[in-house]
Amino acid sequence: MVFVNWARNQSGTPVEVRTPASVPDVVHAVRDAAAVGRRVRMVGTGHSFTGVALTDGIMLRPQALTGIRSYADDRVTVLAGTPLRVLNELLDARGLALANMGDITEQTVAGAIQTGTHGTGRDSGGLADQVAELELVLADGSVASAAPGDDLFDAARVGLGALGVLTAVTFRVEPAFLLHNRRRKMALSEILSSLDELTSANEHLDFFWLPHTDACLVKTNNRHPGPAQPPSAAKRWMDNVLLENTLFGAACAVGARLPGLIPRINEVSAAALGDSEAVDTSYKIFTARRDVRFLEMEYAVPRERLAQALRETRDLIDRMDWKITFPVEVRVTPPSDAWLSTAYGRASAYVACHIYRPTPNPAYFEGVEEIMTRLDGRPHWGKLHTRDASYLSKVYPRFADFVALRDRLDPRRLFANDYLDVVLG
Repeated sequence: MVFVNWARNQSGTPVEVRTPASVPDVVHAVRDAAAVGRRVRMVGTGHSFTGVALTDGIMLRPQALTGIRSYADDRVTVLAGTPLRVLNELLDARGLALANMGDITEQTVAGAIQTGTHGTGRDSGGLADQVAELELVLADGSVASAAPGDDLFDAARVGLGALGVLTAVTFRVEPAFLLHNRRRKMALSEILSSLDELTSANEHLDFFWLPHTDACLVKTNNRHPGPAQPPSAAKRWMDNVLLENTLFGAACAVGARLPGLIPRINEVSAAALGDSEAVDTSYKIFTARRDVRFLEMEYAVPRERLAQALRETRDLIDRMDWKITFPVEVRVTPPSDAWLSTAYGRASAYVACHIYRPTPNPAYFEGVEEIMTRLDGRPHWGKLHTRDASYLSKVYPRFADFVALRDRLDPRRLFANDYLDVVLG
């Protein structure tokens, strides 16, 4: 069997594929791999752009390791293969919700946590920051629980699958809540001069800059007492399906065939941006539909360096005359205490660059990466980058501690792969 990721830029051929339905099944697979000298990895839904999930040994597909194991007050324990979209629905049915989340919900719980998936938030961090406990199978076949106060907890929340196979996650949850979503058009120049104000005034800030224009679509989400005022079914379809996917995909296809038209296409898109508002269930506001396939690179920089990062990225695109269809997305998070979280120890801003999948542009990513690394940027573990352990050890204060813990827990590198050999050494 050949495994291919969502973006179709990573593939691998494991020796064997298993579908564990229980923790003992995972234990059995890990012990079997160790006995015959094979490596083992659990793969999610393939939404990473890097080779983080690939293996040449035993690949575990967790489609049967799904569902809620238990509810307890403000804690919910969910099996690792559960897709985030399913978790949202199960929580909502019980009147519960996660405090924050990213905009894609196809990933498994384990895959999203292990690669540091995040949304945007002034006060609430990424998924790893909402974890209360982890259960994982270690290289010796034992089942370990990690809770606050343990080094394993702070290391394994964003663990890249390098410390063990995650089998269950306990999240802190809260009563379901509504979000007031506001979309408006703003000039990039205006945003750059008011970043601190925008960030402090909104619980969740997310904006998209259209290259070759000064236009941004700014999305702010803030808690609302109600009543709900969701968009109509027609409005939801118009925004989420027709405009953001069907027509955008058509524009990308035209730009791929006629790159000279891309600046004009973006100008037309900018002119079409309008204001809108809605009040709806939190996870419906947080999440989005993404049908147009792309490649992505995302860096986290210290929040105070965001304006410089954006100005230099804009100037680079203009100077190199690259034709970029996809908007550049910007989000923010508070500091995290997970050792390999991209927000570890500092308030962070994220700059995400995308390219239409059929027309990759490595020079664009390389140029932006040079800017981000000069600003002490940390690459998202699941998105394209060229950093190795020598660089990453300088921007992660607990990097050496993570590697030392890995040496102790997996000295034979049962959970290793080519990607981990590069980023962890």
